[in-house]
Amino acid sequence: MQDPAAASLKDLAGKRLVLGLSGGIACYKAAELLRLFVKAGAEVQVVMTAAAQQFITVATMQALSGRPVLTDTWDESSTPDRMPHIHATRAADAIVVAPASADFIARLAQGRADELLGLMCLARPIERCALLVAPAMNREMWSHPATQRNLAQITADGAVLLGVGSGAQACGEYGDGRMLEAAELLDDVTAFLSPKPLAGDRVLITAGPTFEAIDPVRGLTNRSSGKMGFALARAAREAGAQVTLVAGPVHLPTPRGVTRLDVQSAEQMLKTVLPLAADHGIFIATAAVADWRPKTLAPHKIKKEAGNSGKKEAPSFELTENTDILAAVAALPRAPFCVGFAAESENLAAHARRKLEAKRLPLVVGNLGPQTFGRDENALLLVDANGEQPLPADGGSADKLMLARLLVAEIARRRASIRT
Repeated sequence: MQDPAAASLKDLAGKRLVLGLSGGIACYKAAELLRLFVKAGAEVQVVMTAAAQQFITVATMQALSGRPVLTDTWDESSTPDRMPHIHATRAADAIVVAPASADFIARLAQGRADELLGLMCLARPIERCALLVAPAMNREMWSHPATQRNLAQITADGAVLLGVGSGAQACGEYGDGRMLEAAELLDDVTAFLSPKPLAGDRVLITAGPTFEAIDPVRGLTNRSSGKMGFALARAAREAGAQVTLVAGPVHLPTPRGVTRLDVQSAEQMLKTVLPLAADHGIFIATAAVADWRPKTLAPHKIKKEAGNSGKKEAPSFELTENTDILAAVAALPRAPFCVGFAAESENLAAHARRKLEAKRLPLVVGNLGPQTFGRDENALLLVDANGEQPLPADGGSADKLMLARLLVAEIARRRASIRT
């Protein structure tokens, strides 16, 4: 039996979706998308056109959804009154058409209602049931003026385009028009259905470590994985913000819908962040920026050399202090709402409060670095002028994406209270 508390933490818990399939080889991706929707907690009603049934079976989609698949307006088994186009959409949060063929997009643009899925899209209550469209077609069909005209029309009519991918196509050609992968569509649908407390805001986030070169092959760095900063970028985008992520050297995929700028050193991060900061309303400094760097860079790899004693001696080099990026942003005349991170190994609350006061920040988020670097879970301590607050509230730990969503909601609340 599933834990109800665990079920409530799923990304799409409580959401009701209609997943519509039109004809196309990308129907095989729809099966994986359906599986991910259900795993994320959504209740999904599948609707298939006659063309879709040429590519994937009704039995497959029924088994994955756990519900009868709707295929025919006139099928009495769907609803006794033969109105599945009404009943399926009245409680739905969104219709997701994936794949949406060029033909089906043309039908949407014309308001055609001669088969069940088109009829359902036309009959949905627009104000409370969104229409999300994931196109899938050959590159020439995608770029054709008629298709682009139809896409513009359905967007004007209120549909939301989820975009397309680029790559090898089933026909053997290469280019734009592929349906996005199931995981990408899940992220987009989750973001669309999430609350939007940061709608209209611009958020600047730093993440990961910095690398301070000693010579062309060696350098000083730290164990930060960047996972918390990347999770915050995703959560801020889900909350409606336009997000810019300045990332140190990490091997993480860019969150959907986020602008990413890669840097290596603390100096590069500073030069990237400062010109952007004044144009962003929120700055979240999660990056573990090196406090020091070598004063000079050796032009070649430093070799092991023997000293007068005949033993190899360790090289020595002078360090110089890096500019404090967070303090520099907080001191700007038009400073954004600044959130600092304090990764400590001891005395977390005291060190976080010292950072809060020294840099005059509204909020510092503390965590014990050795317990979280590289891991998927964390526990945070929020420190402000009024006191301290654990996150999660029960003082336990949680996965970093869940923590990021809680923290973004907290930042949005605090910023809203300042504005009012």
